[in-house]
Amino acid sequence: MDAVDPSTPSIDDDLCTGCGDCVAVCPAESLALREERAIIIHPEDCWYCGDCEEMCPVGAISRSFEITFADGT
Repeated sequence: MDAVDPSTPSIDDDLCTGCGDCVAVCPAESLALREERAIIIHPEDCWYCGDCEEMCPVGAISRSFEITFADGT
């Protein structure tokens, strides 16, 4: 079993319906559809923006943590 990279979203193959919404919304073009399921094809390019997680109608995509930036004040 491969180690899961916590810096990229995870996709639950059992929940994914292959609708492609996440692929269409990904600004980094890190996702693709393979065998009717979403996969992360370029994890190194993932911005960790959360657009895919928010767009997924069945909740198949999740991030293990959320990145927030301090405003510096």
